Amino acid sequence: MPPARHPVTSEPVIRAESLSKSYRRHHQDPGIHGALRAFAHRRTEERLALAPLDLEVAPGEFVGLLGPNGAGKTTVVKLCCGLVRPTAGTVSVLGHEPARRRAEFLQSIAVVFGQKSMLWWDVPTVDSMLVHKAMYALDGPTYRRRVGELTEVLSLSEVLDVPVRRLSLGERMRCELALSLLHSPRLLFADEPTIGLDVTAKQALRGMLARTNEALGTTVVLTSHDMDDVEALCRRILLVSGGHLTFDGDVAGLRARIAPRRLIRAVVENPLRPEDLPAGARLLDPRTIGLEASEEELEDAVASVLALGGLRDLSVQEVDLEAVMARAYSEQAGAGAERGQR
Repeated sequence: MPPARHPVTSEPVIRAESLSKSYRRHHQDPGIHGALRAFAHRRTEERLALAPLDLEVAPGEFVGLLGPNGAGKTTVVKLCCGLVRPTAGTVSVLGHEPARRRAEFLQSIAVVFGQKSMLWWDVPTVDSMLVHKAMYALDGPTYRRRVGELTEVLSLSEVLDVPVRRLSLGERMRCELALSLLHSPRLLFADEPTIGLDVTAKQALRGMLARTNEALGTTVVLTSHDMDDVEALCRRILLVSGGHLTFDGDVAGLRARIAPRRLIRAVVENPLRPEDLPAGARLLDPRTIGLEASEEELEDAVASVLALGGLRDLSVQEVDLEAVMARAYSEQAGAGAERGQR
């Protein structure tokens, strides 16, 4: 029997209007004198973690929430989970005000962390599931049905009854995902879920997240610094930088805006000197050339590489997503510096 999907509605899962968050920070000089001065005269400043933001996420979407460290993406997640209250504006998640932390709301969301564990270390995952069964007041038939569905979707039949400390990291992350989905949340926040995994385990967990989204209809918001995760899973990207939402679209749209050029890579038989290269080309090693070109320049650029002779290999591809994101972060850092000077 296929797993039950969440009902599809027209209402957004997440809706934010002019949402912002600022924090008050205290400053203290080092040493005992600094502590005494801070006790008598406290110095504070307001730090804007999230600028006014408008956002909607539809049911069933798989969204990548991206940005450099300190950009504000964790603040967005905390606001959506109700862990912090907004300074201004409003956020609605599944029709609820998150900060009120009502039981109905908490039973509709889940968070899985790549660096933190919800599993009990010395007991099998199934024992942790029993704790969640009681915590979320799941009746017996519902609990057994969900365990069966998750065992099928996440391929857990051989690991559920093994103590967590004996599982590989990849197996543990699959169990973490199962535990977070046990109560049938409609919305899942996945924070760096593949961190520390090897290539095989990453591919497996990506497949599990994709199947969770497709088979169960769970809306997923992924935060990750691994661009392979993003490219494999996310149909929409939200790029946050300096507390501002700076891009909302797909990977192709981001590439078109940040790096609309193709990367030509050629390997030749004999070593080259820099002065032998076509205009704009660079040596990646003595026999390998790299050259970027727009669609209009592509034919001439390839011809200039072929004219070098002794060609052994040639590829034309889009700029790597990691390089695209590095350029996007650099671009937004420059824009943030300009805003700070005004």
